[in-house]
Amino acid sequence: MNSSTKPVNGTARPVDSARSTDPAPVNTGQSAVNTGRGSVNTRPPVDDGGKKPSAAVRLVALARERYRFVMSTDGRPYAVAIDGPNIALPLRGRSGVRQRLARLYAETFDGDVASQSALADAMTVLEGIAESDDPVPVHLRVGHDDAGTIVVDLGTADGRAVTVTAGGWHVVERSPVLFRRSGAMAPMPAPVLLGNGLSMLHSLLNMNESAFRQLVAWLIAAWMPTIPHPVLTFKGEQGTGKSAAAQMMVNLIDPSPAAKRSQPRDHKAWATQAFSSWALCLDNISTLPQWLSDTLCKAVTGDGIVDRALYTDDDVVVLSFRRVLAMTTIDAGALAGDLAERLLMLDLQLIAPEQRRTEEELATAFETIRPAVLGSLFDLLASVLAVLPHVKLDSLPRMADFARILAAVDQVMEWTTLDDYLAASANVAGDALEGDPFGSAVAALVEQCGTWTGTAAQLLEHVQPPGGIRPPTWPKDATRAGGKVKRLAPLLRSIGITVDDTQRSRDRHRHKLLVLTRTDLPEQTASAPPTGSLWPDVSPIGQGHRPSDQY
Repeated sequence: MNSSTKPVNGTARPVDSARSTDPAPVNTGQSAVNTGRGSVNTRPPVDDGGKKPSAAVRLVALARERYRFVMSTDGRPYAVAIDGPNIALPLRGRSGVRQRLARLYAETFDGDVASQSALADAMTVLEGIAESDDPVPVHLRVGHDDAGTIVVDLGTADGRAVTVTAGGWHVVERSPVLFRRSGAMAPMPAPVLLGNGLSMLHSLLNMNESAFRQLVAWLIAAWMPTIPHPVLTFKGEQGTGKSAAAQMMVNLIDPSPAAKRSQPRDHKAWATQAFSSWALCLDNISTLPQWLSDTLCKAVTGDGIVDRALYTDDDVVVLSFRRVLAMTTIDAGALAGDLAERLLMLDLQLIAPEQRRTEEELATAFETIRPAVLGSLFDLLASVLAVLPHVKLDSLPRMADFARILAAVDQVMEWTTLDDYLAASANVAGDALEGDPFGSAVAALVEQCGTWTGTAAQLLEHVQPPGGIRPPTWPKDATRAGGKVKRLAPLLRSIGITVDDTQRSRDRHRHKLLVLTRTDLPEQTASAPPTGSLWPDVSPIGQGHRPSDQY
């Protein structure tokens, strides 16, 4: 009788339990509920004439020795290693617990291979164990705990993370919150405090000081998971480096081997992309279909998608998420009105031929400075968290939470990013309105008559498309015309035209009326400050201030 043992994952296991005189204890279905430590029922199996436990029973026992099982708030079961990183592993799929258990089973039981049916039965039992406790939050790249500490997953195999509070930031060995990973994620280098990381970052971007400071505030806000984030949109002519700049920004927040994505073809493709990344970039956007424009608006404020539950035919789960989005475009007028109010539009300047760099040079420079840039950004984030509770604004724009972040950054850095953002937002709204033929025609009508009152059908008769040919976006009937005006109301208001649809006609038909009125806008300067040098002089890495002992 071979009774030798060998260590497996640090635990001595029998080489052949079928020949052992003392078979390993197994779960007989009378185990305690999931306690978060994956305890295993150690009661001996029922005497069944010496028959060894089934492979499914052994698999469940192996799993409960090594993992605890949880259900996420979106209805997905996960396993978390008891002695390992605080990472939620899917039960099925590539690099999931199922594959790990199959390998562990073969190592533990002298090369025995668990059948597919045994693995499926074990997964069903483990899913039931995960459901035995209340759902828990499972974060993607960025999360927060009950005390408000922001936690950023470095994405490394050892499970390290960065925690940020008003008192500073730290790299911790084990995340205090539960994270999941996806194939679209890449590791993030550990941040360091070496030199002026913000100036180093600006040295790679061909944008003026005002645009860069707004970009820094956007990067800070991108690590705050509980607020809406405007869509970072790089605009400029061909050859201004829009795609490279957007890719660098996404790889600062949420590194990915595919930081730039193509425009999704439908809701399902979008849900797949959004589920796998905290930050993503849609590259080279020329036109946006209405469904995608609406979907991106929802992703800014917090989208909800009803999907079929995994491995079921009739159950559903609700995927609720908000994301950090970036886009590149040449023409801001191609963006719909609702989305235009949720953009942070930054212009990239034309690069002189003698200042151009190859993609390889730019990528090498970015990788060299990225740890220092992250250190400076986390430093600023901690300072913003310290002053943010005391920031009060006299009036709040559409993206109110982001406006407070801008005000906090201004207070810490003595900048004027909030004023610059509000001025630029008005310009973006005007550009978007010019890109809508129907909206431009309505604006021209009101500019001509001062105040216009009538039904949606009458409005459709009065306004004429350019050249007398109706473009595809032109409303086809009165109902669509009325809805279009409602959607355009924020953009019209930005150029001094108010929309009132609360009044009714005085005849017996009581038709709903549209009252469009031109108002006088206050005088304001929306021009950007002088650009100065596009690339500031920076010190080499390591020649700035020393890292603080606090970090």
